[in-house]
Amino acid sequence: MMHRDQAELTTPQREAAMFYGLFLRGHAVDTLRRDIDVPKAVIRKWLRAQYYEPGFRDALRRVYQYRKMVLAIFDELVLHEQRQPRLQ
Repeated sequence: MMHRDQAELTTPQREAAMFYGLFLRGHAVDTLRRDIDVPKAVIRKWLRAQYYEPGFRDALRRVYQYRKMVLAIFDELVLHEQRQPRLQ
């Protein structure tokens, strides 16, 4: 049961919200995107390595997909924030 509760705390939406909070506090959006993303070259390198077990490669693919979801959600939050009219 505890494992399930921990997994629910690390949903892509929650992680994207954490990065969005950093954005709202003044962190550079490009820096945050780099922190979230896993470049394709890195995932290709990971998957080519001969010393990983097949199950671990599957986990790497899931991590890659998860990070891409977090990045997409974060980008949508930033885009929404930038569209908001500013009160003066």
